[in-house]
Amino acid sequence: MEGDPPRPPGAAVTTARDLIAAADAHSAHNYHPLPVVVATAEGAWVTDVAGRRYLDLLAGYSALNFGHRHPRLVRAAKAQLDRVTLTSRAFHHDRFAAFCERLAELCGMEMVLPMNTGAEAVETAVKTARKWGYRVKGVPAEMAKIVVVGNNFHGRTTTLISFSTDPEARADYGPYTPGFEIVPFGDLTAMRAALTENTVAVLLEPVQGEAGVIVPPAGYLPGVRELTRERNVLFVADEIQSGLGRTGRTFACEHEGVVPDVYVLGKALGGGVVPVSAVVSSAAVLGVFRPGEHGSTFGGNPLACAVALEVIAMLRTGEFQARAAELGGRLLRELGTLKGTGRVTAVRGRGLWAGVDVAPACGTGREVSERLLRRGVLVKDTHGATVRIAPPLVIAEEDLEWALGRVREVLGP
Repeated sequence: MEGDPPRPPGAAVTTARDLIAAADAHSAHNYHPLPVVVATAEGAWVTDVAGRRYLDLLAGYSALNFGHRHPRLVRAAKAQLDRVTLTSRAFHHDRFAAFCERLAELCGMEMVLPMNTGAEAVETAVKTARKWGYRVKGVPAEMAKIVVVGNNFHGRTTTLISFSTDPEARADYGPYTPGFEIVPFGDLTAMRAALTENTVAVLLEPVQGEAGVIVPPAGYLPGVRELTRERNVLFVADEIQSGLGRTGRTFACEHEGVVPDVYVLGKALGGGVVPVSAVVSSAAVLGVFRPGEHGSTFGGNPLACAVALEVIAMLRTGEFQARAAELGGRLLRELGTLKGTGRVTAVRGRGLWAGVDVAPACGTGREVSERLLRRGVLVKDTHGATVRIAPPLVIAEEDLEWALGRVREVLGP
């Protein structure tokens, strides 16, 4: 990086320039990180290897809803590390029952199927819907269909990219998994037409994160809920990014009074400490599984359960949801004032989560992100012209105001 001294031969790799070069040389280039090398972090702030501090307005794509190294979550992890970390599901452990019970209660559901990553949880939801379709709904073998929506992002496994509309995520990975029909997001007419007797589920994000924080039109989620009930189809809500406080409610579906049949959770469920994901539903749905039909060595491990139990306890107070609603209102109002500057073409968001579309004259989303990086603010671009902003829910009011000042410097008049 600019300002790093040259490294003498044989010297340890410690500067940002050297660390980035080493990463480029020895890791696959499946990401294009911004040129910052984080060494330590706490709350909403991170510090790089040179000691410069940055305000994190990405929060690990919502995995860090409670900030970096939240004391309650670190204590829970440390305490569990002194007891037991892994048993596999071959045996019971003493944190598993409480985790499942309390997560089901938080969701207003009955059963939990724990996994590790978000993509694993979505894959599990796909398998759940198909098995339910065959065993409960009576769909003929191999005929199950799942309806999804355009511009979705549910992960990058072979099956999940099979119904992606993003060429970068999908290209060169075929042949693709069949059994999915894609309709436009927000279009109830198209959704109604796509549902058939063989449809087992509708899978969608209540707010589309990777697409640029796309909020559905009013009435869309209730309309999907009504259609799925009418047609005996499962409504599967992928709340991996939108859930657990991010939008100002525990779940984004709550903004329109919708309760899906299945929640898919991840990211913030692990508190930014360990990967934790889950599919949460009724006994009538998750009860279709029998021993040996699905599993995960690490899914529901003691360390994951200990951290997730603390996450659930923190969410039960409602303070983080309220904070996201209050600070999110301020964030969206301030960003909204930029729309008349000629540098911003659109602002979307819900809670403490926003997508800002930058005008071509202002550069790409990547270039805007780099300008903010130089001012001590971390954000990330998506789909070329959009910058995503998703601060940890614990961000201090004055820190958010400071960050918005830096955004105004880059995108204001």
